[in-house]
Amino acid sequence: MVDAAFGPEPGRRPNLADPREAYLDMIRRKRMYGGILLVVFVALMASGWRLAEDRNAGGFLDGLHQIFAFPLEVLSEAWEKRAVLPGIFLDHIPALIETLNIAAVATLLGGLAAMTLSLLATRGLARWPALIPLFRRLMDALRAIPEIVIALVLIFMLGGGPVPAVIAIALHTGGALGKLFSEVAENADLKPVEGLASVGATWGQRMWLAVLPQVAPNWLSYALLRFEINVRASAILGFVGEGGIGHDLKIAMQWGQGRYDEVVAIFALLFVTIVVIDQISDRYRQKLVQGT
Repeated sequence: MVDAAFGPEPGRRPNLADPREAYLDMIRRKRMYGGILLVVFVALMASGWRLAEDRNAGGFLDGLHQIFAFPLEVLSEAWEKRAVLPGIFLDHIPALIETLNIAAVATLLGGLAAMTLSLLATRGLARWPALIPLFRRLMDALRAIPEIVIALVLIFMLGGGPVPAVIAIALHTGGALGKLFSEVAENADLKPVEGLASVGATWGQRMWLAVLPQVAPNWLSYALLRFEINVRASAILGFVGEGGIGHDLKIAMQWGQGRYDEVVAIFALLFVTIVVIDQISDRYRQKLVQGT
C-alpha cells in the first residue's frame, strides 16, 4: 500500500483537477524540495567546517575545553578589583558620549539620504521613473559594503577619528534605511498625491504634503531601530582607530592582564547603555506605529 501523502500509485500521474490529488501532489513536492534543501544545507555546513578547521591555527575541538578559561580569568581579576569599577565607569563616560554622538549624527545623515533615495526609487512616486533602477542599485551598493570596510578606506584618506566613523556608518545607514523607507512608501495612498498634482503642485510639494505624513511614523520607527544598531557599529569601529568607547576597549584588551577590570567595566557600561536605548526606542516605536 502506498502512502497517499507521498503521491499516487507508481506509474500514474496525479490528476491535478482533483483537489485531493492536487493537495497531495503539493505536499509531496514540498517534502522533496525540503529534503533537497536540507541535504544542501548539511553539505555546505560540513564543507565550511572542514575549510575552517584546515585554515584555523589550531583545532576547534582540541581547544574546546579551554573556551571558558579566558572569560574566567577576566572576570576573576575584575572581581578582585571591584572596588575601583565605579571610578572606571566615570572615566569612560566621555568616550561613551562620543560613541553616542557618532551614532546619532550618522543616523541623522543616513536617514536624510535614505529619505531622498527611497522617494526617488519608489514606483509611482519617483521624480524620474527611468532612473529608479539606478537609485535602487545605489542603495544596494551602500548596503552591501560593511561599515568597517568603508572606515578602513577613509582612515587612509582622512586619518583616524570620529569623522570617518560618521561617514562610514551614515553611508551604510542610507542604503539600509533607504530600502526600508522605499517599501513603506510603496504602500502609501496615491490619491492625495494625484490631488496635489491636479492643482499644479511640484514633486517636492507632493512628497512633503501627501506622502511624508503617511509614512512618517514608520520611517521614524525604523530610524530609531537603526540608531540602536549604529551605537553597536560605532563601538565596533573604535577597534580600527575611530575613537569612542570601542577605542578605549581595544587599548584595555591590548594591555591584557592587569587591565581586565577596565575591560569588564567598559563592557558593562556599553551593555547598560544599549539596553537603555533599546527600552526607550522600543517604547517610542510602539507609540509611533500603534499610536498608543
